[in-house]
Amino acid sequence: MAPVFRFTDEDAVVAAANGTPYGRAAYFYTRDVRRIAQLAAALEAGLVGINKGAVSSEAAPFGGIKASGYGREGSRHGLDEYMQLKYLCRGGLDG
Repeated sequence: MAPVFRFTDEDAVVAAANGTPYGRAAYFYTRDVRRIAQLAAALEAGLVGINKGAVSSEAAPFGGIKASGYGREGSRHGLDEYMQLKYLCRGGLDG
């Protein structure tokens, strides 16, 4: 079961959605392209479904944020959890 709300005040609905300790997934429906960009950026969720209820895919990185977990699995982004990043900055090798 999932609650469904109509809204007109974006700030209020984003505050309500982000006001939980969880952030696995969020979903919303709209035809307004401006609203899509604003809501998708503002929602604190690892997965965001826009005009679609099924967001999982083998090509998509799956994971949440906050108490819903850290990191990703699946896709090339899932490999990042097993990698160590090291930056090397070399100067001239004249010796």
